Amino acid sequence: MFARIYQPAPSTTTSGRANTHKWVIEFDNKRPLVIDPLTGTTRSTNTLSQLELEFDTVEDAVAYAKANNIPHRVEKPKVTKRVSRSYAENFAYDRKHPWTH
Repeated sequence: MFARIYQPAPSTTTSGRANTHKWVIEFDNKRPLVIDPLTGTTRSTNTLSQLELEFDTVEDAVAYAKANNIPHRVEKPKVTKRVSRSYAENFAYDRKHPWTH
């Protein structure tokens, strides 16, 4: 049982930053997936693959993993550079890229 500690990325469909400040422990699924002969879907007998634990800080998540003797790996979040622009800059005369449809 190996755990991955990470900060989830924001949703790709929105520009919001909600629910991205928590740290998550996710367990890897080492067992192979079994194909259900009736429906053809895959299933797993490992219930830990369905479990995600949320923590406020990375220190809390690492302390939990160490207290329960869980081997873990911490993945640092990727920081994206956000460019703030005003709506009027879309119609500026000296735009870098031409406005076309």
